[in-house]
Amino acid sequence: MRDRGALVVTGGSRGIGRATAILAAARGWPVVLAYRKRGDAAAEVVDTIEARGGRALAVAADVADEREVAALFDAAARHFGDIRGLVANAGRADRRPVAGIETARLLALVEANLVGTVLTCREAVRRMSTAHGGRGGAIVAVSSYAASTGGRPGAAHYAATKGAIDSFVKGLAREVAAEGIRANVVRPGMIETDMTAGVHRDPERRAAVEATIPMGRLGRPEEVAYAILWLLSEEASFVSGAILDVAGGGIVIGA
Repeated sequence: MRDRGALVVTGGSRGIGRATAILAAARGWPVVLAYRKRGDAAAEVVDTIEARGGRALAVAADVADEREVAALFDAAARHFGDIRGLVANAGRADRRPVAGIETARLLALVEANLVGTVLTCREAVRRMSTAHGGRGGAIVAVSSYAASTGGRPGAAHYAATKGAIDSFVKGLAREVAAEGIRANVVRPGMIETDMTAGVHRDPERRAAVEATIPMGRLGRPEEVAYAILWLLSEEASFVSGAILDVAGGGIVIGA
């Protein structure tokens, strides 16, 4: 297990990233979690992992800045050696009607969600590709079920950035398949995280959203983490270019 190489998890200080980092460490991965602002939260994740006997490192990095992304992977390699996995989870949300979209906010959304995913995948491929001297590995990008529906009201532009991730990873998977790298997508539905606090902490809004989910409830970050860890594992050794929805059945279609 200790020779398996490190796993880089972006957006690892909270929500799905936090759950993924903790589960991965419990399964033997040395974990490098990247965060942008929440250094205190990232330190708490590292403390939690180490208290349970795992190994972890937190690194501040803006995934939309290629120099910081390169520095993140350099730090991971110095600390743990080979990099064998990436969970491209960092991203942001924005909610507003199309008529109210501001260019600056749109560009920030594209940079965080799409540019950040592409840059981290690029750096992972450079490190893991057998064509570049690596030992291979696996990439999982975290998209959103919104990519398949256009999103809930006010989230069309957010859904578009996630749809772009889906398309990118499908192409990436074909490009690097012969270089020992698998690449897949996990698309969470409505999950209880800080990002969705406005929904799950308001009983009326929560009930309204849960009524649109076939399973009748919101998901938990750990449920997404289990799917991510499966795609990283050898159990998914012949799975690449796939999209796995973790969304409670999707969205209810009217009776």
